[in-house]
Amino acid sequence: MNHEVKFSLVFRDMWQSAGKYQPRVDQLLKVAPAIIRMGCFDRVETNGGGFEQVNLLYGENPNKAVREWTRPFHEAGIQTHMLDRALNGLRMSPCPKDLRKLFYKVKKAQGTDITRIFCGLNDPRNIIPSIKYAKEAGMIAQASLCITHSPIHTVEYYVNLAKTLIDAGADEICLKDMAGIGRPESLGKITAGIKAYKKDIIIQYHSHAGPGFNMASILEVCKNGCDYIDTAVAPLAWGTGHADIIAVEEMLKDAGFKVKGINMEAYMEVRTQIQNMMDDFLGYYCPELNRINNSLLIKPGLPGGMMGSLMTDLEENLASLNKWKAKHNQPEMTEDELLIKLFDEVAYVWPKVGYPCLVTPFSQYVKNLALMNVMQMEKGKERWSMIADNIWDMILGKAGKLAGPVAPELVEKAKQEGREFMDSDPQENYPDDLDEYRKKMAEKGWDLGQDDEELFEYSMHPTQYEAYKSGKAKADFEADLAKRKAEKNAPKGTAEMPNSITVTVNGVNYKVDIAYGNNVPAPAAGETAQATQVQTGEGDDILAPLEGKFYRVKSAQETPTNVGDAVKKGDIIGYIEAMKTYNAIRADRDGVITAILVNSGDSVEEDDVIMKIQ
Repeated sequence: MNHEVKFSLVFRDMWQSAGKYQPRVDQLLKVAPAIIRMGCFDRVETNGGGFEQVNLLYGENPNKAVREWTRPFHEAGIQTHMLDRALNGLRMSPCPKDLRKLFYKVKKAQGTDITRIFCGLNDPRNIIPSIKYAKEAGMIAQASLCITHSPIHTVEYYVNLAKTLIDAGADEICLKDMAGIGRPESLGKITAGIKAYKKDIIIQYHSHAGPGFNMASILEVCKNGCDYIDTAVAPLAWGTGHADIIAVEEMLKDAGFKVKGINMEAYMEVRTQIQNMMDDFLGYYCPELNRINNSLLIKPGLPGGMMGSLMTDLEENLASLNKWKAKHNQPEMTEDELLIKLFDEVAYVWPKVGYPCLVTPFSQYVKNLALMNVMQMEKGKERWSMIADNIWDMILGKAGKLAGPVAPELVEKAKQEGREFMDSDPQENYPDDLDEYRKKMAEKGWDLGQDDEELFEYSMHPTQYEAYKSGKAKADFEADLAKRKAEKNAPKGTAEMPNSITVTVNGVNYKVDIAYGNNVPAPAAGETAQATQVQTGEGDDILAPLEGKFYRVKSAQETPTNVGDAVKKGDIIGYIEAMKTYNAIRADRDGVITAILVNSGDSVEEDDVIMKIQ
């Protein structure tokens, strides 16, 4: 067998599959030469997905990171690729057309060669415009088939989808097996069917190891003509991540494929540097359960790329739930118990919301809906009692066409709430808004950046970008990291853990209080907590419906609710951001807002008083 199979290192996804954050730009630049010296990679995934958002969350400029990180690979003749979410760009919600066009121009200018375009609904209406915009910007457009396993997602379904995308101009096809639950035999047939339609089309296979299928799947797709395989490097291989390059190279070499060998000294250096990054800070956000293979993932089909954040979300929601249980004299729940309940609920919810492929953002939507159902039912409330607007958009068809029908009980609930189903082009629902962001940046005195990259970043992630610019994101991250280090490194029962730290951001000192469990530090003498600085007033309490971060708006198009505003029952008066989803807070009656008791970006717990209405 003389067929050559090439390798990509999915360095970005390695981290996203393991935990919450990505390496700093200085760490990326340090590891790049060793990756190049390994000699086995023709491609490296450098950015896309959650890369830029998490950079903002800990106070780093993602534009600088992408530019500097891609440069050494270009100089070495190695292609770079990114992951993009089609209609959603790099975020969890749909983007206007003008932002989508700017997206590809910016990323090409920053040094990204290939864009991997995917839509969790596999809706060609969302993918095809991105193929066009990417090619216009000079990028290689790699269109993805999001692989899952259901009665609807057959071999024929995927081959026909590939034909549609190839006919629309896709340069390459990616089999995006984001949960690693694609069955090997079926994946081989899909690959063969695509190659039979267009022999010279490049196919790249992306798979996560967790459920245990992916080594067999890699062999099957290669036997049927696959050209590139995504791989990883220990200690971030396997588990919810990807197969280690050593195992894949040896397997394919033994099967008679032409593959590049590995410089093992360089491999060990990359491995060592990854461990150093974890020891520095990234390991504090990498749950141990994500480091092992887990066939439990076969049933819920959740993708490896979200398991890092999922386990962090699970820890936070478990703590919140157990606070509630303690308050109501109920026994605590363990993490394993909550995880099993969540997986069972995902399997229950998925067909009822029309079988969207469980990949960003729809994996988050389905997981969040399932977790919210579990949390509500544990508190004696009804299933479906809290559905975020973004999740409703998916159910109603606003984000694209679902593969299957929506369950009757959700159709009825939509009817009761006055929500309408739609089948129009999803892009029509999201008008252009770049001019609004240009205006806002001019008002703030912010530079648009090289190739309009800062305009792009602000438009794509408005709330996170504002928190980054103000220094709040870095201050919050440093406080959280200090807390995690204190909790992990101090002996139990003897720890003297800090109640506050001082963080310097852009020459400004921020004092950040740190809470452990139910122990909330009191303000020091002469100091007032931030949340008590806002105006108070008379009226009835408006409570936070869940734990998360409070925001008054989520985009430039919205006008924030202010003290003195008259509102009607059902009006949106703010948002709680939790698990990457904005959950609308709605007025429960007509009235006038008399007080706003928390600031945008403040963390709140369930049932905290956030506003007053009279």
